[in-house]
Order: sequence, then structure tokens, then C-alpha cells
Amino acid sequence: MDTPGNTRRVTGPFRPVPALPKPVVGLWAPAIVGTTAWLVALVVLLVTGADSTWTWTALAGGGLGCVGFGIIAWQTTASRHGSRGAQRDL
Repeated sequence: MDTPGNTRRVTGPFRPVPALPKPVVGLWAPAIVGTTAWLVALVVLLVTGADSTWTWTALAGGGLGCVGFGIIAWQTTASRHGSRGAQRDL
């Protein structure tokens, strides 16, 4: 019989999956990389005088990335404060 402190090791296809490291599942890194890419593209397009459609697209991408920063910060703060509607483990 198993005791509470002695857990069984499960082998085969039913092994528990380990949690991913925080940097891999973090939200800040992809948001920073994506927003930076859009803002660099905007600067390049402004310097080269490219078509206005691409310029507005890059501006929208950078702007939405900045909105994303606010949402990530908002959800992280709500999660830390224990809000019921917040996403967990951010």
C-alpha cells in the first residue's frame, strides 16, 4: 500500500509532463520581439519613403504591440492580486 509521502512513479505513455520553464512560456519576450520588429520596420519604411499602406501596417503593428504590453501588465497585476477573472501563472 502506498503512503502519502511515497508516490508511485508512472512510466510509459502516462508519465506526467513537467512544467515548462518560465522564460519559455513568458508573455513579455514574444511581445517585445514582435513590437520591436514592427517599430524597426516602421523606421525603415519612413526612411526609405515606401508605400503608405506598408507604413500604416507597421504603425498599426507597433501600436497593437504597445496595447499588448498594457494587457500583459494588467493581467499580471490582477493575477498577483488574486482576481477571479485573471489568468493564472503569468
